[in-house]
Amino acid sequence: MTTAWSGNRRTKLRRPRPRGVWIAGGIGVVLVLGTLLGAFLPLVGFLGGVTASTAGLVPFPFVRVTIVALLGAVVVLGLLLLAFTRRHTTTATIAVVLAVLVSIAVTAIPIVLVAVGSADRAGDVWPIVTELWNRFTG
Repeated sequence: MTTAWSGNRRTKLRRPRPRGVWIAGGIGVVLVLGTLLGAFLPLVGFLGGVTASTAGLVPFPFVRVTIVALLGAVVVLGLLLLAFTRRHTTTATIAVVLAVLVSIAVTAIPIVLVAVGSADRAGDVWPIVTELWNRFTG
């Protein structure tokens, strides 16, 4: 019996999270970490090594890659958090798929930035090569 003094002591029952939400979230975490450790970090290390070994001929846009990586990490973590807090498996799965797609896109960005920078630099290299050739041949 509820009186004016006791207030509403009924607890609202919330539907428990289905097992599929936990499975989708776990798979998402594994795939995102796999992309990070298996693709992004080795790729950035390789591109940094190429830049170092070519004495800067192949540019590595450190600031842009860092900004994209940090923004991508925030988006991916937000999507994974969204997946874990949902009460429907379908919604959690959609959030996980989006998180994985964002992590793949963030992994591809350094390749694109280095390719664009190299193409710009290649236009600068040809006049230098021709000038050196003209000096060498007299």
